[in-house]
Amino acid sequence: MTPLRAGITSALVTLVLDQASKLWLLNVFDLAHRDVVRVTPFFDLVLAWNIGISFGWLQNDGQAAQFALMAVKAIAVVALAIWMARSHTLLATIALGLIIGGAIGNGIDRLAYGAVVDFALFHIEIGGHTYNWYVFNLADVAIVAGVAALLYDSFLGVPAAKAP
Repeated sequence: MTPLRAGITSALVTLVLDQASKLWLLNVFDLAHRDVVRVTPFFDLVLAWNIGISFGWLQNDGQAAQFALMAVKAIAVVALAIWMARSHTLLATIALGLIIGGAIGNGIDRLAYGAVVDFALFHIEIGGHTYNWYVFNLADVAIVAGVAALLYDSFLGVPAAKAP
């Protein structure tokens, strides 16, 4: 499999898994009509509609901000796709595919629902206090994993071509 094909595959798999998980949780599991669902002592399923960006930023900035956010996302996806097409390493193309698939998945949510569907919550109790991480989804996981893989790939470097 060529690096570009692997990147496209990672984008498609990310997009399908992200959207399938959200559709199942919303329409089959009916998470909207459930309280917090405790899965483990440190992980819950909760429904959060994120109208902002990461960590809820821009939640109260109106339709113009939402439109600008979608435009920036679309431009970013195109730029990442160009980067992926020109990438020389398998790891970088897969990483870029993860980021692209995650961005498109969250973009679909924004278009379909006016907000991103977040549902995963990790938490820990220490000394009687509960500390929560931000609520997130599979697209967010893919984006973070893609960025981490790109950073790792950048430290590996591309080997120089051997002289004839």
